[in-house]
Amino acid sequence: MMKLYFAAGACSLAPHIVAKEADINLTLERVDLATHKTADGTDFYTINPKGSVPFLLLDNGEYLSEGPIICQYLADFAQNTSLIPAAGSMARYRVMEWQNYITSELHKSFSPLFNPTSSADTKAEFSAALARKFTWVSAQLDGKAYLTGEQFTVADAYLFVVSNWTKYVGVDISGHANLQQFLQRVAARPAVYAALKEEGLVA
Repeated sequence: MMKLYFAAGACSLAPHIVAKEADINLTLERVDLATHKTADGTDFYTINPKGSVPFLLLDNGEYLSEGPIICQYLADFAQNTSLIPAAGSMARYRVMEWQNYITSELHKSFSPLFNPTSSADTKAEFSAALARKFTWVSAQLDGKAYLTGEQFTVADAYLFVVSNWTKYVGVDISGHANLQQFLQRVAARPAVYAALKEEGLVA
């Protein structure tokens, strides 16, 4: 059975959700990102020299890192073309386009906001930039259930996770109706709820 190294509510929640959606059973190993220790006290750097989650141990002993790639692998492993469309199709490239935007423009923009050493000016700058980006994202959801249409994909799992970080860093997205409806829609999915519950994020 594959093992997913995760931290509750971190970006590792996205592949956790994808695994639930694809009906893939994973062993979960919690990582404390403050101490970089696993649940059994192992130094996580000896497992993943990058020190970051998610990190996926495959059945054959190989590892995969980087959340968007792990999500793509899990969907392909399950041959679930709803979560990630068929290779070579424009629909797949659209999902990958969103994955790349979320990782480079949204995800990484949170880093200074979670960093206690960042100055107030730096945090204000990144908060304002994120607010503008989420305004644009919300506009793209107009008239659509999910980012690429009516089908939930790996990109939606990723957007759900990073959007929920806004509540911890003071970025206000409450006025974005499309995005708020999207978040409610995703949270109501049984697989998403199951992943949240396993990470202790909901009762």
